[in-house]
Amino acid sequence: MYEPIRTKSVHTPADHAGDFPHRTREEELDIQLAGHLAALLAVTDELGLGEAGDRIAGQVARLRGTPPVRHAGLSDAPVPALHRRAHALAGRALVVASRADTAVAILSAERMDAHTEALAADARTPVGAH
Repeated sequence: MYEPIRTKSVHTPADHAGDFPHRTREEELDIQLAGHLAALLAVTDELGLGEAGDRIAGQVARLRGTPPVRHAGLSDAPVPALHRRAHALAGRALVVASRADTAVAILSAERMDAHTEALAADARTPVGAH
């Protein structure tokens, strides 16, 4: 009544599965984490936070095996917006790092706290006093 399936299933392992490199879960998490930290580094450098940027760059270099490219690409975004962006990026890094890297998790949490504090301080500053 039904003809049997004569082709291989998509679920059948490929004959040459070992022909291309595979990454481990840890390698994939390191790549993802390095990307989040590199984005955080760009915003940190734009804010002019040299010491924090150096710490982030050190972690990116450890994860990638090479130092990150740093430049002073300015977006002309308001400082509070940059702090909010940095806070969000640090949060993303924290989520990934919590599964794979304690040192980066701690650094990310510290950066989130620093940007929260900077936003609170900015909110307390009277308008026109910037």
